[in-house]
Amino acid sequence: MTSSPLDYEFPYKDDRLKETHFYLMKPFLSLLGDPVSQEGKPLRILDLGCGNGSFSHWLAEYGYCVVGVEESSQGVAIARRSFPDCSFFQGSIYDLPYEEIGDSFDRVIAVEVIEHLFYPKELVKVAKRCLKPNGKLILTTPYHGYLKNLALSLSGRMDAHFHVDRDGGHIKFFSVQTLSELLRSHGYTDLEFAFAGRLPYLWKSMLCACRPAGDLG
Repeated sequence: MTSSPLDYEFPYKDDRLKETHFYLMKPFLSLLGDPVSQEGKPLRILDLGCGNGSFSHWLAEYGYCVVGVEESSQGVAIARRSFPDCSFFQGSIYDLPYEEIGDSFDRVIAVEVIEHLFYPKELVKVAKRCLKPNGKLILTTPYHGYLKNLALSLSGRMDAHFHVDRDGGHIKFFSVQTLSELLRSHGYTDLEFAFAGRLPYLWKSMLCACRPAGDLG
C-alpha cells in the first residue's frame, strides 16, 4: 500500500541547527528586538513550523519565551526531548487551536517555512490571529530576484536549484515584490526587509518583519 501526500512527514533525525539557521541568526535577532518587553516580561514568540525545535531553543537562550508548532510528530518528539526550555505542540498551520494561542504572542515567526506551503496566505492569516496588539510577524524564505535567477540560468544550475525529486522541496518562490504583495494584500504594513547569505542580490535568504495594519500606535 502506498502512502498519499497527506501521510508524508519530513524525517527529522536529530536536534541540530540547520545550515540555513547560521547565516540567518544575526539579521533575525536585529529584526526581533529586545527579549524583554516594556513591561519587563520576556517577549512571547510563536515559532510556526519549528521543525526539530533547535531554532526555538536558540532564541530561548537569549531570553525569549518560545512556543513551537510543528506538524511532524517526529520533529515534536525530538524538540520536547531535547529542549525543555521551550513548549512544543503538534499542529498544522491550517488548523491551529486558537482558543489556546490566539492573541497571545508578541512575535510570530516562520523560518524557511512559507515556501513549503501550497497556501502561503494561510500562514499570514494565522499569524494575525495569534499576535497581540502591536505584535510583529517575521518571515524568512529563500530569496529570488531577477539577477539571482538570471545567474542560475546562465550558470546552468537552474535545474539543480529547482530539482523535482527533492523530498520536502519548495513549492513557492518569492521575490521582495511578491512577498510584499502577499503581506500587504492581507493587511500588513511597516514592512522591513533584511538579507542573508552570499553576495548582494545573490542572497540565499531574505527576512521580512511587518505588523498588521492598525497596530502601529
